[in-house]
Amino acid sequence: MQTMKAIISTGYGGPEVLVLKEVKKPTPKDNEILIRIYAASVTRAGTMMRTGKPYFGRLFTGLSKPKHPIPGTGFAGVVESIGSAVTRFKAGDRVFGESIEIFGTQAEYIALPEDGLVMHKPAGMTCEEGASVCDGPLTSINFLKDIAHIQPGQKVLINGASGALGTSAVQLAKHYGAQVTGVCSTKNIDLVNSLGADHVIDYTKVDFTKGDARYDIIYDTVGTLSFPRSKRALSENGLFISPVLKFSLLLQVLWSSFFGKKKAKFAATGLKPKEELRTLLEELTEIIASGKLKSVTDRVYPLSEISEAHQYIDTGHKRGNVVVITGQRA
Repeated sequence: MQTMKAIISTGYGGPEVLVLKEVKKPTPKDNEILIRIYAASVTRAGTMMRTGKPYFGRLFTGLSKPKHPIPGTGFAGVVESIGSAVTRFKAGDRVFGESIEIFGTQAEYIALPEDGLVMHKPAGMTCEEGASVCDGPLTSINFLKDIAHIQPGQKVLINGASGALGTSAVQLAKHYGAQVTGVCSTKNIDLVNSLGADHVIDYTKVDFTKGDARYDIIYDTVGTLSFPRSKRALSENGLFISPVLKFSLLLQVLWSSFFGKKKAKFAATGLKPKEELRTLLEELTEIIASGKLKSVTDRVYPLSEISEAHQYIDTGHKRGNVVVITGQRA
């Protein structure tokens, strides 16, 4: 039996529940491609899945322990072999994408359907950059374009502008012609300015919810705001959006759908139909190739230091993306 190294979630809890083990190497089915992974994303959503909180999220991830033992969704690598029915890829193709159904990217190999969320990696995109595209950028383009229906000239505020979702959201909102205000800490002001933000607010010194500015869209990428707190800063028909799952937010989404002109919306990007996600990813790839969206990578860890990567994310101070590498250059 051929084996590979992979991270295994032994249960819900702290970073110590993630253990590096030798497991069976997958064999591609007729419609699948076997990908040798070089880089995989480590995300804030991944740390939430590790803890199993909020608890109602376990209805989807597993009641007593993660139902998918190998974590990780975003990846970049090279096609090692293909199933007999595969036509879109060949061995040696450099690819990136996301495993939205079985997770499993924090490992040396993964087998995925060729019609899954897998794309050829553009020239010039590193594996570290490619591994993170389906985290911050894909979520942010979904929220800004498909959920908020962003329009040129709108005033958009990005809370958590220096994180994985925030750094991509600032650039995407500018790409769509919005006037962008980023909210971050003092040390990240230069970073957010460099991404093209028109205005930057230091949340350690200024509370934008108490100011006079009004925004058509408030995108809370980190879950530190609430719809009630943010309503004053919204324009008459303003929209509050956040990908951070909270029971209180779900209640606010329901309430605002019936009452008032100002609305709150939540969505799980990974639950969108695969065809819609592919369309968004194709657009993202074009934006990246045009140079209008650049990845910000904070730290890169070897796969064996996955616990350290989670510990760092748990501090809440990461800038852009965190990535683990398997040690195999693709």
